[in-house]
Amino acid sequence: MAILRYCSLLILFSLCIDAFAEVPFPERLDGQEFSGVLARSGNVFISAQPTEKGLASLKIQGVATVVNLRTDEEMSGSVPFDEAGTVRDLGMTYVHLPAGGKQAPYTPATLKKFAAALDRADGNVLLHCRSAGRASHLWVAYLVKYKGLSMEDAIAQGRAINFGSTPLEGFLKGEVEYHYVPTSP
Repeated sequence: MAILRYCSLLILFSLCIDAFAEVPFPERLDGQEFSGVLARSGNVFISAQPTEKGLASLKIQGVATVVNLRTDEEMSGSVPFDEAGTVRDLGMTYVHLPAGGKQAPYTPATLKKFAAALDRADGNVLLHCRSAGRASHLWVAYLVKYKGLSMEDAIAQGRAINFGSTPLEGFLKGEVEYHYVPTSP
């Protein structure tokens, strides 16, 4: 019986290690064709607003799905090309998950839709917003909820992209440690 428990623990431990091994620490890349930030963690690129050339270059790097967090209002006012059309013309899948503002508040449903988009993706994925801030925050939430990373480790990954600091950290003049306490569904 003790051997069976030991084997069960080893299997569980190896599954946990595999889950964490799936999430490499983000690497900052040349963001010249983006509005600043471009990073990669495994098969996910996280960036600021891409240009048409940026989208084409990611297509060459195997990106098959583009997830845009910007609202329609943001896109119509500042992006000089039809992003959805460009993505489709490049043969990639376009997923629009507007997040931010009163019309599109941050919700668990957005996180769930992002996770589903990652599951469906056949190739690399680009997750972006205007500055990579919202994208970093969504990435952190995904790492905690779906990859089992601790809040501390997930935020460290987000900070390597463009997580920024929170107003609370500014008021207190220091880094604040966060703990995730899930609520029942």
